[in-house]
Amino acid sequence: MAEIRHVTDENFEELVLKSERPTVVDFWAVWCGPCKMVAPEMEKLAAKYDGKVDVVKVDVDANPRLSQAFNIMSIPTIAFFKPGATPQGVVGFRPLEQLEVQFGLAEFETAADTPATESVSAD
Repeated sequence: MAEIRHVTDENFEELVLKSERPTVVDFWAVWCGPCKMVAPEMEKLAAKYDGKVDVVKVDVDANPRLSQAFNIMSIPTIAFFKPGATPQGVVGFRPLEQLEVQFGLAEFETAADTPATESVSAD
């Protein structure tokens, strides 16, 4: 199973901003009900894109500098950091499929991840 790492004010730059892989960041808080709804979607995303896209969580209460730096005003906020590109984000619950479309994650799927078409044998 893919690991969802918890990043902090101290290691965010190294693990997200300097990462060679795209990273989806879940800005959340323990007390946030909608954040609890997002957690299973983040787990699905981490499993589907394991080894291609990193998924991390940032507890906004424990890491106020990150909340300030990225102007996190509402949670959950899901942000996508692609190397060399401006981060983009969405606020509120989104199912996996909406996150894939919003962040253009299809480009990170491999042929093995997509369902194969059945071949018809000539008997």
